[in-house]
Amino acid sequence: MFGLDPSLSAKKALELFKEKNIHKIVEIGAGLGRDTLFFAKNLIHITALDYSPSGIDVINQKTKKNNLSNYISSKLFDVRQRLPFEDNSIEACYSHMLYCMALTTSDLNKLNNEILRILKPGGINIYTVRHTNDGDFQNGIHIGEDLYENDGFIVHYFSEDKVNSLLNGFKNISLEKFEEGNFPRRLFFVVNEKN
Repeated sequence: MFGLDPSLSAKKALELFKEKNIHKIVEIGAGLGRDTLFFAKNLIHITALDYSPSGIDVINQKTKKNNLSNYISSKLFDVRQRLPFEDNSIEACYSHMLYCMALTTSDLNKLNNEILRILKPGGINIYTVRHTNDGDFQNGIHIGEDLYENDGFIVHYFSEDKVNSLLNGFKNISLEKFEEGNFPRRLFFVVNEKN
């Protein structure tokens, strides 16, 4: 759906990981692994979590094909569950457009609290979301909150206030707007650090 090349957000995230000397991350909502492989090829050890068995299969095939088994491990996982990591054990979490999936604000708060729990003090959470200036915002069927269904896909759109409402236990380091794709999708690139 999004192509095979790494996302712009993965490229921006890699710069931050290098700057902060981070070598081990968790990618939540890894999809078909386009960003997963990019991180691994740049010597980042990554645990890729995704809800889709076929997505995990594709990541495993790509991992094997590219000889990246030393850098990538994958796990089938529902983000509405407790994250499968110890408290204060992870350097960084990364997710591209996971937060704008069909998750309620309550689901997002629980996920954010779980990310806070597993991150080491000073650890970072990088995520991207489509924002309320996106061309599809308020198009399609309104599902509730800021969720809209378009062509069978439900998207949760974010205002700056919604991004800030998820800062419980975090401080925001960066909140940038960027565009991706031909449409284009309009997104926030969010970097939060655990207090």
